[in-house]
Amino acid sequence: PPEIRAATRARTRSGPAPVTDVAKLCVCDLLVAQCDVNCCCDPDCNAADFSLFTTCSVPIVTGDSRLCSQKAAIYSLDVEANPPERIFKLIDQVNPSVFCIHATNYKQALSFSSPEMPTSENFDQLLKRFSSATFSAEPDSWNMNTDAQNPSDANETYRYEYGVPIQTADAFLRLPSPVVSSWCSDANPAGFLVNQATKCTRSVSVENCGNIQAVSMLFYINSSILAVNITVQSIVVQSLNGMRTLLNGSDVLRLPMILDELCINIVLGVSYHITYTGAGEIIEAAASFVLGAINKEALSIQQSFEISFTQVNTKPVPLSGNPGYVVGLPIRAGFRPQGYPFPIEIFFVALNTNKYSQLTILQSTSNQDCLAAQGARTPILFGYNMISGCKLRITAAMKCKPLTQTLLDLLKGQSFPEYVASFGNSQSQDVLDWVPITHLHTSEQRIYNTFQSSCHIPVSLEIEVKWTKYGSLVNPQARIVNVTASITTTILKQLPSRRERTIPITSSVVFTDISSPAEPGYKAWPTINAKLPFDFFFPFV
Repeated sequence: PPEIRAATRARTRSGPAPVTDVAKLCVCDLLVAQCDVNCCCDPDCNAADFSLFTTCSVPIVTGDSRLCSQKAAIYSLDVEANPPERIFKLIDQVNPSVFCIHATNYKQALSFSSPEMPTSENFDQLLKRFSSATFSAEPDSWNMNTDAQNPSDANETYRYEYGVPIQTADAFLRLPSPVVSSWCSDANPAGFLVNQATKCTRSVSVENCGNIQAVSMLFYINSSILAVNITVQSIVVQSLNGMRTLLNGSDVLRLPMILDELCINIVLGVSYHITYTGAGEIIEAAASFVLGAINKEALSIQQSFEISFTQVNTKPVPLSGNPGYVVGLPIRAGFRPQGYPFPIEIFFVALNTNKYSQLTILQSTSNQDCLAAQGARTPILFGYNMISGCKLRITAAMKCKPLTQTLLDLLKGQSFPEYVASFGNSQSQDVLDWVPITHLHTSEQRIYNTFQSSCHIPVSLEIEVKWTKYGSLVNPQARIVNVTASITTTILKQLPSRRERTIPITSSVVFTDISSPAEPGYKAWPTINAKLPFDFFFPFV
């Protein structure tokens, strides 16, 4: 009937505007503030980048495919142009299906909300609300002005995904870094869960130090991360000769000022520490400062910046990369909790010799005495082949079983890990990100000793770490796929009395790259099929 159609059209018009802008969606935009190869929708790419593309990896971007009518962003390349250009079109796409959504006018269906769990306090209220035959979750009114911000939403926190720039009240959280040269650029955004450490040079002078925003504490704490204010955690003052002093009070804002031909309280370093929840909400932000002074001879200063992240109610564990391992950082290891038939969760065990649950080997000492080197361990650093050892002096008073156990503890440590993290940022709850250590045993030549029966003693531990390049060819990440620990034993036989013998005990680590080569015909970088003029290199051959 006409009145029903009119009511339906009125109801459709009363709904809010679509919340998805397909022109701003880009699923292939993986790198922060960098152009992704063949990603035609990447806002970080310019015309020069597009001219090197060979194809558009994502040719069409749409919103919800269940809508009857929606916008679609079409991306393509005009290869006939010189240089090639990107073509962008925004069209209206019609869904031919009869069963489609005409309008997304139910605001609560646009996101998933956690249901309210019944408790002893709210049980009667929930029973009264949902016990009837029918109930409605329809909002009482629609907000027609989609551009106006609801005051109640001003204090809501933003849920971040990995790598997304951290928003502030005015723009984003800045982490200055060098771009082309060593000079600082304040346009580098801090990405969520991306641990960064940068150093750059800033031009300063005593006469204008009070007017340079980037050397003032206020420049780094003035903006809040949405509803979270940046607090000052600590302030360290550095003198002209490099001596540092920690101030007792950190609630005092120290601004640059000129004192006796010196400019004091200028920022030399900032370290941000962000606390977040498992849902990606930032709940706390703190900044630690290093302040210094310059004299009239100084024309520039070197500033250092750092940002780290810690999940709430968790103990911070040092990472060895994010996500892939970084060469020179320790390999992270863990243990399976007792009582589980399979690894449901891996806990980090903090030992006196292994504070951060790292894979370690025997540390060589100056006297090379194995019995005196017990407990000395050094972490295995990713990418570094290592070898260490000591010498064992066998006497007639030594017994086989205690000697064997002593050498095992010497080679493997008091508690050898069971698992190794495949990535530098693997979390303990992600079971599939942990690689079990495979143990092998071999035997070698015989050595005479004072034991009546044959005695097997371990003399070497060889650890082989196999890793591969994972992810994009442009930015590959190091991933550990296999770890093998091989114990080599020696059989000791009878030795004449009052005789001694010295044998070497060694530990070694070898890293093996097992990455597969690129497939034949695959081009990692776009190429241009062009012929140079015959005299291009004249007068050189």
